[in-house]
Amino acid sequence: MPIPNLLFIFTDEQRADTLACYGNQRLDMPNLNRLAAQSTVIDQCYCTQPVCTPSRGSILTGLYPHAHGALTNNVPLHAHSRCLIELLPDAIRGRYTTAYHGKWHLGDEIFRQHGFDEWISIEDQYHPWYGPGRDRTQPSTYTQWLRQQGYRPDLGGFFSREFVTTLPERAGKPAYLAQEASRFIREHRRDPFVLYVNFLEPHMPFFGPRDGQYDPATTPLPANFDAWPGDDCHLRPRLLAARFAAEGFERYDLSTEAGWRQINAAYWGLCSLIDTHVGRILATLEECGLADNTIVVFTSDHGEMMGSHRLVGKSVMYQEAMRVPCLIRLPGQTRQQRITGPFSQIDLVPTLLDLMGAGDAGGLHGTSRAAMLRDGGGAVCEDVFVVWTADEKNVGPWAIPVAGSIERGKAGMADPLRTILTPDGWRYSHSASLGQHELFHLRRDPQERTNLAGRPEYRGLMADLLGRIKAWQKRVGDELPLT
Repeated sequence: MPIPNLLFIFTDEQRADTLACYGNQRLDMPNLNRLAAQSTVIDQCYCTQPVCTPSRGSILTGLYPHAHGALTNNVPLHAHSRCLIELLPDAIRGRYTTAYHGKWHLGDEIFRQHGFDEWISIEDQYHPWYGPGRDRTQPSTYTQWLRQQGYRPDLGGFFSREFVTTLPERAGKPAYLAQEASRFIREHRRDPFVLYVNFLEPHMPFFGPRDGQYDPATTPLPANFDAWPGDDCHLRPRLLAARFAAEGFERYDLSTEAGWRQINAAYWGLCSLIDTHVGRILATLEECGLADNTIVVFTSDHGEMMGSHRLVGKSVMYQEAMRVPCLIRLPGQTRQQRITGPFSQIDLVPTLLDLMGAGDAGGLHGTSRAAMLRDGGGAVCEDVFVVWTADEKNVGPWAIPVAGSIERGKAGMADPLRTILTPDGWRYSHSASLGQHELFHLRRDPQERTNLAGRPEYRGLMADLLGRIKAWQKRVGDELPLT
């Protein structure tokens, strides 16, 4: 019996509203918009933690960060954590050729691991976190390729991210990944395969070969650009907003509207850059006659604030940081359908295992949504949970007007959070150490302008939502104390 291929493409730091299917008609994204027209669009897809390493660990293992072990950036997966291909029964796994291409960010970046047959790496900056015995001077496959093209490294034996953004588009990371993914597909067109492709972009640095594609003067700012995090909101976003206003970000002066327009235009350019090279991979799939036997997934590890609430980056519990695009095209699917209601990326691994004929792997934290994909979409009527765990305490003088002291600022940056998103539109974030909770009704207040947590009439609701968070913690083994 034929088994489907899996092509899993994900970007880094792409907010949901960069695609037409999520309401953005102005961005030039023809290839992903075409894919969306043939896919199940997950309307409200949320990451498990809005930062790179923990989120991608969940995408690959189907476990929340406390279970897979990568609680913060640059922390490797637990040795016992298994990725999707390791969860396949031997009878199915043995039929697949598997590959991981692109950014990994889960430890030992450039070294083949977790059962993948082929490993194409693009990042060299994570060598300080390699495990014992690893060669920290060994370059990524992308660096080796750039050297073969005649480029000279600017950072010892490596190429910095900033240098790479100055290269012609044909030599950039997206073009290289599209080239290698297309090669892999052609080489294995007659064999079942699993191929993960992870682009760095539109992650910072926010500049590159498409810097001139969008005019900053006409690039719109988010509707909640003016909604500074209020005094009643959690300290972390207030601190970050103060930092960006004081220090800017990269080359951009974020104390001015012009600076925000410039960084938004650059971000849009990176999104369109990715679209071009995702299109090349999808075209290769068509060229090889494999679209009718391949599951295609497109998503991102987390979103990007990009001006919403005067913030840039992720690491906060606003929609723009937690919510991501998610498209799933089944073999032979040609029409769009939608899944509404809160959907967690924790469900991706069990869903894909189901679609690949593997059934329930046991021990996973999510639920298979394969039936909804096969049956035309529908509504998810369950709570979704998002976590925040951080050891980040890097604060400067900009923190004092907001927090009152450097020490208070450090406490605000490090405060763990647990968030619940409900089918009836509530977003409640419980602050574990500071008691600075947030409550928003996303249907009535989609821009998250009014925090209701301090109003007495919502105390009963907040108690109920906290109880649901604690029940989830018990189910998945999250031991963070909440009071």
